[in-house]
Amino acid sequence: MRVLVAGGDGFCGWPTALYLSVRGHEVFIADNMSRRGWDEELGTNSLTRISTLEDRVARWKELTGREIGVAAGDLTDERYVYETIDRWRPEALVHFAEQRAAPYSMIDRSHAVFTQVNNVVGTLNVIFAIGEVVPDCHLIKLGTMGEYGTPNIDIEEGYIEIEHNGRKDTLPYPKQPGSFYHLSKVHDSHNIMFGCKVWGIRATDLNQGVVYNVETEETASDPVLTNRYDYDGIFGTALNRFIAQAASGSEITVYGEGGQTRGFIDIRDTVRCIELAANNPAERGEFRVFNQFTEQWSVLQLARLVEKVARALDLDPKLVHLDNPRVEQEAHYYKAANTRLMDLGLKPHLLDEETVERLLLTAMENRDHIHPETFAPRVDWRRPHYNK
Repeated sequence: MRVLVAGGDGFCGWPTALYLSVRGHEVFIADNMSRRGWDEELGTNSLTRISTLEDRVARWKELTGREIGVAAGDLTDERYVYETIDRWRPEALVHFAEQRAAPYSMIDRSHAVFTQVNNVVGTLNVIFAIGEVVPDCHLIKLGTMGEYGTPNIDIEEGYIEIEHNGRKDTLPYPKQPGSFYHLSKVHDSHNIMFGCKVWGIRATDLNQGVVYNVETEETASDPVLTNRYDYDGIFGTALNRFIAQAASGSEITVYGEGGQTRGFIDIRDTVRCIELAANNPAERGEFRVFNQFTEQWSVLQLARLVEKVARALDLDPKLVHLDNPRVEQEAHYYKAANTRLMDLGLKPHLLDEETVERLLLTAMENRDHIHPETFAPRVDWRRPHYNK
């Protein structure tokens, strides 16, 4: 099918574009390259060296004979969105094109406003264009498990049956987002659900857990295709940060006591989940939700796993606890459903010592590209800043 990957230059978007392309789909990428610009703004970088998008798609064509179309532009520009969708007429639109870091959204007022405008307006433009130009197109939207927060009850997949005053109804699961970024995802979910209801568009909301690992078979096949590896205190996940800290001889820093528990997923399973959603589209007017994660880990469990693997590689990291800069529960109940993608055929890769060792060896090979000064938490979530 024809698939448009919005945000196709990013950490999830690039491997998804290659994965779908090699499996015979006609793939197009829409991206404004803003993720690369945020590195310049923050003084951060990918641990791996990443090529330009132009070089990436050219190399992919040399290796496979498959062409990936590219249109540079911003989803907040409604003219660009309409023209791009009208030009390529996608049968599926995979939407990764959002500012995706909670810490970035909490830096100050301007970063919070940018995150919400960029994410919410961009998604609104997409659903309007789909509804008007390609109403049969299946929107596959990357959401986040962070929309749910950490409720003291089991987390269902998008909906929950409620009984109140003797009556029952199935309603969207209550949302308790923990940042302005996560709030933007909640707004997206509501807007897409409304678009399905009133215009009959079809959409799958993939509430993804924290992604680990870096490479897929496709991105690892050639140095020009290498995926990005974020490790800093703003865009890097806890696991990536711990690995880079161990590789560089720095302390492994755990926020608070480390009891914060979340859902996790391997990047190889992320691209497979996109394929499963695309091959099994939602019905017209259906807004369905899949919880896209494969296992649960606490922050402290991850830190200890990295510490164990690092010591086996003759590294000697020290695990320390920092005051938690975030406003979050550190000891909490967490049990989330994740059966719908499994029912469609997902066979997950699970996090183990071998995966951590592979990531750690990659970090050690690129040790000269690690900037330890970017590890420290730079965002204070506990008080508002107008503009920094």
